[in-house]
Formats: sequence, structure tokens, C-alpha cells
Amino acid sequence: MAPTTSAPRRTHVGALDGLRGLAVAAVLLFHAGHLRGGFLGVDLFFVLSGFLITGLLLEELGRSGGPRLVAFWERRARRLLPALTVMVASTLLLAWAFARPDLLRYALQDAPWVAAQSVNWHYIGEQIGYWNASGTRLFAHLWSIGVEWQFYLAWPLTVALAGRGPGGHRRVALVAMAGALVSLLLTIRLGAAVDTTRAYEGTDTRASSLLLGAAAATAPVRNAVSGLSRTAVDVICALLLAGLFASWLLTGGEKAPGLFQGGMFAHSLAGAALIALLAHAPDGLAGRMIGSAVPRRLGELSYSLYLWHWPVYLLLPRPEAGPAGWGWTIVAAGLSLLAAVVSKATVEDPIRLRTGWATGRRGWAALAGAAVVAAGLWAAIPRPRPGAGTVDVSRLSQSWPDSSRQETGGRTHAEGLTPRGGRPGRGGDAGGLWHQRHRGAPRR
Repeated sequence: MAPTTSAPRRTHVGALDGLRGLAVAAVLLFHAGHLRGGFLGVDLFFVLSGFLITGLLLEELGRSGGPRLVAFWERRARRLLPALTVMVASTLLLAWAFARPDLLRYALQDAPWVAAQSVNWHYIGEQIGYWNASGTRLFAHLWSIGVEWQFYLAWPLTVALAGRGPGGHRRVALVAMAGALVSLLLTIRLGAAVDTTRAYEGTDTRASSLLLGAAAATAPVRNAVSGLSRTAVDVICALLLAGLFASWLLTGGEKAPGLFQGGMFAHSLAGAALIALLAHAPDGLAGRMIGSAVPRRLGELSYSLYLWHWPVYLLLPRPEAGPAGWGWTIVAAGLSLLAAVVSKATVEDPIRLRTGWATGRRGWAALAGAAVVAAGLWAAIPRPRPGAGTVDVSRLSQSWPDSSRQETGGRTHAEGLTPRGGRPGRGGDAGGLWHQRHRGAPRR
């Protein structure tokens, strides 16, 4: 294999952890209602994942002639599944103890799809809009974990086939860029719908970010940036960072003009360029700033923090009217950070570092045992009745005078109505929408 196509042994780049920390901070602020373009942080997660995973695969391809796919999938499972399993089981318990019946009911419905790593397609198939229904779904944020897992299943096979032999890196880069462009065309087509959930959560439409990151990990891109001076790298990184921050600040939510017509693609392309430059010159000024202690530590916690923040946000009582204030946000983010620290220290690190019980067959047995416990818990929790806890029927019946109880087609006027003219929800859940409006649940 030619020298330009062999991947050098990877070293840890703190600046990439810092980028991940900035991305998760943007997502947390978006979900708290303070940064309307913060959802673009998920795109940066995708680009980073594509870059890091492809780099690992190409390194193994150059070292041993082919990636060991089973070992790769095992490492991904060890890294991601234990924390996810613990979070899902804990969230179901907390929802059973403290949540509204509708939150618990939907969480129980969604949990099997989370376990199958396909909750994004579940939401798409059931027409559960991300932007207006996620406030009732404790696992709504896990659509992105599903997208990544689906990418992890398909992309290593592609790299194993396209990356063999001379010119392997070039072929991988071409496949990645071609796939990203096809994904962009799908996003433009599907993003024209009134509800953009299909374009936002589809694996095919979000593959563009992952594939742009993958292309950035190949030798042709590395060679293209290798000739840049450190000063040039710092200047370009500063411009790219400014562009990313501006997009987070200025994007006015999912209805922003051009968002699904190339806006998200441009954001991901800028992220891929920034990552390639930081990987080339991690000790430059930009690399040292992004990789400084606070963003780097936040990035190291980003996976657990992302897993935990949304259940915490929904289970923590919010102000009854208006958006959540900064006081609530600080408490919610603090609790999420605490849960992430505990998860990383007790679940992620022992398994990732193969500490004691997490090694060999004992580790797999522990994961299987946790999955069995989670499945048993899911089966044992009583399912709330549709509409339970959303409307106080006794008070509702008292709110109408007796004169309003007129017979209409064999039914009283009061039967089947929601408070003050509210509309029934889908599937007979009459109180869900009314409850969401009158409890001040945020729209995302």
C-alpha cells in the first residue's frame, strides 16, 4: 500500500474532545430554550463520529490488511450500550415514580425501539413530530443514537470493501463524498414538507454529516491540509469556529430559511474542515483554546451528558407559564452533569478500561444481565390508561351547568369533550394536547 494511503497510528487529540464539549453545551441550551440553533450541535457530533470511526477503520486496514469487523462492533457495544441500558432502566423507574402518566406510557412504548437502535424510524413511521411532540417523549433525543448505530453497522463494511489495496483511501473518500451528496439531495427533497421530522431524523438524510466526517479522515484530505502553516491553520480555524457559533446563535429554529436546503450540509462541511485542521495541528492556538480544560472535560462527559439531560429536563418540574428561566436551566444542567459524572465513573470507564468485572466473558455477562433486568422492569411496570392523569373528570363535569347537558344522538353534550373547547388528541388521548398546552411544556 502506498505511503499516502496508510493511516498513521492515532494519537488522542484534546481539541476534538473540546469540540464535542461545545456541541453538547449547544444541545443542552437548545433543549432548555436558550439557543434556538443549538440543535446543530448534533450535526457536529455526527461529523466527529464519522471522522473518528473512519480513522480507526483505516488505521486497522493499513496495519493488518483489513478491519476486524466483529472486534470493531464489540468495541462500539462496550463503549455505548452499558450506559444506554442503565439510563433507560433508570428513566423508566423515575418515570414510574414521578412522571405524568402520559410520559410513562410513551416511554414504555418507545423503549423496545430504543433497545433495537431504531427509535428514529419508529418516530418517523408513527408520524411523531420531533419539533412539536418531543416534550412528551423521554427518549426523544435517542433518535441520534439510533442514526449513529445504523451508520456503525453499514459503514465499516463499506470501508472494508473500498479501502483495500492501493488507492484505498481515495476510494473511501470518493464513496463518502458521493454518499454525502446523495444524502443532501434527499434532505432537500424531504425537507420541503410541512413537518421536517423525516428529513431531520432519517438515517439516509443525516448520513451526510457522518460521511463528511469520514471523508475528512482519509489521506487525500490529510494531504491537502498538511501543507498549511500553523498560522494559516489558526486563522482558518478561527473563521470556521466563528461561522459555527454564528449559525447556532442566528438560526431561528427548524423553520430557518435554507436549513434543509443546504444549510445543515454547509454547517457539517465547516465542521469537517475544522476537525481535519485541528487533527493536523492540535498544538496550534486554536487547538489549545478548544482543547482547554473546561470544554475538554465536558467533551469527555458528552455521551453520558447527552443520554441523561433530556429525561432530567422532562422530569424536573418547570415553571407553569412561559419558558424556563436561567435558574431552572442551571439546576437541570447541574443534575444532568451529576448523572453523567456518576455514569461515567461507575459504568462507562470500568467497561471501557476493562476493569475487573468488565473484562472478558464477565463483562458480556454483566451487560446481558443488565439488559435482562431492564427488559423485566419494562414488562413489570403497569401501563397507564390513555388519558390517565391529564383531565380531572370530576372537576370537568362540574364546570358545565346542568343546562348544557343536552341529549345529542343518544349522548350527553358533556361526553367526549375536552376542557374549554380543547381538541381530542390522536388515538383517543383526549387530554394529552390539552395537558401539554396548559402545563407549559416546551415545543422543540
